[in-house]
Amino acid sequence: MTLRPATDADHAALADLWNHFIRHTTVTFSPEEKTAETVAQLVAQRRAAGRELFVLRDGNEIGLSTYDQFRSGIGYAHAMEHTILLSPGLRGKGAGRAMMTAVEEHARAGGAHTLFAAVSGENEAGIAFHARMGFDITARYPEAGRKFGRWLDLVLMMKLL
Repeated sequence: MTLRPATDADHAALADLWNHFIRHTTVTFSPEEKTAETVAQLVAQRRAAGRELFVLRDGNEIGLSTYDQFRSGIGYAHAMEHTILLSPGLRGKGAGRAMMTAVEEHARAGGAHTLFAAVSGENEAGIAFHARMGFDITARYPEAGRKFGRWLDLVLMMKLL
């Protein structure tokens, strides 16, 4: 397994990974699919703000982790929210832990004080993973999102860095 910042060569594969979750799961509430170009723009925007998008590769399997400011405005400048997505073949191999550690270390080095996870209430594995990584549930918003014709709860989890 190799974990590193994303390169231009990764953008199409990252879009494919993200689109799997957009099309088939409630891990993300967004229905808007990614392209290699939109991933490239996201990487550039994150880097310009001092943040990063990491890629983990293990053979044909890929994962991504990234973070950005939790909410806009200077009052939230030290509060970040992250995203982690894994190909199925990477689950249970320590990939999520490695990517979370990379995000936490990068965010901490950039001055972040808190790291948030906004997890679908249906994503029990994601909630359990974050709990194992030291995140606490700070809020549950009933029916905060909608996808596939269903109302979805949003669970906010937070960790002090």
